[in-house]
Amino acid sequence: MEIIAHIRSKNDDSVEKQPLSGPDGHLEGVATLAESFANVFNAGEFAKCAGLLHDLGKFKTDFQNYIRQSSGFDCEESDDFGVGKVDHSAAGAIWANKNIPQIGLLLSYIIAGHHSGLPDYFNKSSLCNRLAKEENLTLSFENGGKEFLNCIKHPVLKTAPVKNPRDLHLWVRMLFSCLVDADFLDTERFMSPENFALRENSLSLKELKARFDSFMDKMSKSAPSTEINKIRAEILSDCRQGAIKEPGLFSLTVPTGGGKTLASMGFALDHAIKYSKSRIIVAIPYTSIIEQTADVYKNVFKNGDEDLSNVVLEHHSNLDPDKETTKSKLASENWDAPVVVTTNVQLLESLFAAKTSRCRKIHNIANSVIILDEAQMLPPEYLKPILGTLESLTTDFGCSVVLCTATQPTLQGHIGSAPAPHGEGGFEGLPPNKVHELIKSPQELFEKMNRTNVKYIPEKMDSWESVAEQLIQYDQVLCIVNTRKDCKALYDAMPSDTIHLSASMCGQHRSNLITEIKRKLKNGEPIRVVSTQLVEAGVDIDFPVVYRAMAGLDSIAQAAGRCNREGKLDQGHVFVFKPFKEPPDGFLALGAQATRLVIEAKQLEHIPLSQDLFSIYFKTYYNRISSFDRNDISSSLDLRANNLKAEFKTVADKFQLIDDKVQKSVVVWYSDNKVNSQELIAQLKAIGLRRELMRKLQRCMVNIPKKYWERLQKEGYITEIKGPDGIGLDIWQQGTSSLYSEKTGFSLDGPKFEELEFIC
Repeated sequence: MEIIAHIRSKNDDSVEKQPLSGPDGHLEGVATLAESFANVFNAGEFAKCAGLLHDLGKFKTDFQNYIRQSSGFDCEESDDFGVGKVDHSAAGAIWANKNIPQIGLLLSYIIAGHHSGLPDYFNKSSLCNRLAKEENLTLSFENGGKEFLNCIKHPVLKTAPVKNPRDLHLWVRMLFSCLVDADFLDTERFMSPENFALRENSLSLKELKARFDSFMDKMSKSAPSTEINKIRAEILSDCRQGAIKEPGLFSLTVPTGGGKTLASMGFALDHAIKYSKSRIIVAIPYTSIIEQTADVYKNVFKNGDEDLSNVVLEHHSNLDPDKETTKSKLASENWDAPVVVTTNVQLLESLFAAKTSRCRKIHNIANSVIILDEAQMLPPEYLKPILGTLESLTTDFGCSVVLCTATQPTLQGHIGSAPAPHGEGGFEGLPPNKVHELIKSPQELFEKMNRTNVKYIPEKMDSWESVAEQLIQYDQVLCIVNTRKDCKALYDAMPSDTIHLSASMCGQHRSNLITEIKRKLKNGEPIRVVSTQLVEAGVDIDFPVVYRAMAGLDSIAQAAGRCNREGKLDQGHVFVFKPFKEPPDGFLALGAQATRLVIEAKQLEHIPLSQDLFSIYFKTYYNRISSFDRNDISSSLDLRANNLKAEFKTVADKFQLIDDKVQKSVVVWYSDNKVNSQELIAQLKAIGLRRELMRKLQRCMVNIPKKYWERLQKEGYITEIKGPDGIGLDIWQQGTSSLYSEKTGFSLDGPKFEELEFIC
């Protein structure tokens, strides 16, 4: 019997068969690809072995009978662990565990989970249970399987795969990613050769650097000779000079408005080429500014009307579907692009993921330059496992990581308060003196770029009306508050021509408003804006006066970055006030408390946005945090301490930077000249779920607290969208026109619910 891996139907109704083994076989094809991927971090022989073993179960007679009756695909996602009608992934895992010393059990996680995801050793459908079913291995000796196994070279672990044993889990994930991507690509090469051919990249990092140099040269010649432009040129020069430093951890501390988007790319290109890095990954905390950043890079690199969608790859949930191409969709599966612009959530959750679709890209993070924009926004409750993983990326997987921000957090040495008797209260962050600053003199730079006077108002405001009284004194003013509820309350106290901006509005609505705000500012028209902190990161607006409700010092600095941004005034004015109502409990309140402690301890009337003050603030802030590893992820991932009994799936479920159990999405009724959500809803009802349709609807969604969502659903204010078969799609839309306003977005004044806070 001919032993086959896949069957492909041809246009003439005949079929083509891919052999399972041999020179043109699937096992050898996957092994070769996986080996090439893992060679980047010196683990090629382990990935090759996993590739040869991953589909060992396909030698079984019952699998060969099954695939001849199927369409050629092997039911890869048929149940929780992807075993399909015939379990073909357990056999190789069992063999590796029994026959390969030291490393066999780790390879068994990779092989057993190559369709369904990295498993836990124990728990439901565990690796332990699958390894116990040895009949899966003995049946795989059929049809030449035993002879095939005799030819496999056992990989030998000569040195520790990672410098710190706690990071062994990341080595396993990297190998898993190599195997998964290789399996997908080899299968695609046979089953969909037309898609496989589209994956080739047309531009190298060297070509992108040449275009960057040309663009920056033209821009420097045409830019006005202002003081701010001279400083931006100095920042770029510092970054490019710093690119010769040995790979590792870097910080880029630049005041808002200093041009760090282009300066960091200048460093990344020079550094990547000097040290033969594979790609540049830019991670940003907010989806709202990713498109803006990607558009900046595309504008730098473009040559005429060429398609750069798979050169500067955008990978985030809010991507405009009109920007997607077949090439970019393929590249987003495994991040095989020279420049990737994504979210912190996408990057970090992938590094702790278990599902194949999330893990597939991980091996392409190795040997990259990673720019973490707004580094101060790394979530404190996950800071311990995140910093450990970032350090391992630099020490074990060839990455350089740039912590890029105006308000550099204190992440070196001991973080938080001294450890309590039970081990809580602090942890060792990044190694002291191992993070290299790219700016020669950050403090001097901040002094030169000081464009605002930040004044602290110690008296507490007694109402939102009293805040409004101060704001209406100015023709152009921005006020940033802490929650959606506060934003709506202040807006209601303001004149009718005030603009309200918050995450109560869908993404498309916010984009349109920001465009209108920029237009009015550019034309010198009167404009008053009340906003949540969503304007504080990357939104390039420039007000002469900004008010900021008491918050973390980093947020205050970001607010100041929206004031006199271009230095057109001698001095902009920022006022920090204490609203009559405290921020809701959580990190927002802790930040405000830490700022107040620092300001009052130093008796500051004017707040200097200096590096010394930021350092004091972050130490004060971190000392107030009870845990930097909320779900004890670090302990769960320590394979050495747990005798290689891993909890990959459990950890992936725990590491959720956006907790979908807390918030739920609602499609709102919004339309402009680009999108009409009600028309899209009608299409959804008619044709059902489609990727492009859901991408467009994403622009018209608002996230709200789950408790609030449940009350709306109970009262009939939101309704479930049903597909063409009448079955609910678990996608919900507003059910009454009064629930969404052109002025303030999703209504917080619906049924008389208990008071709830809406941040952003």
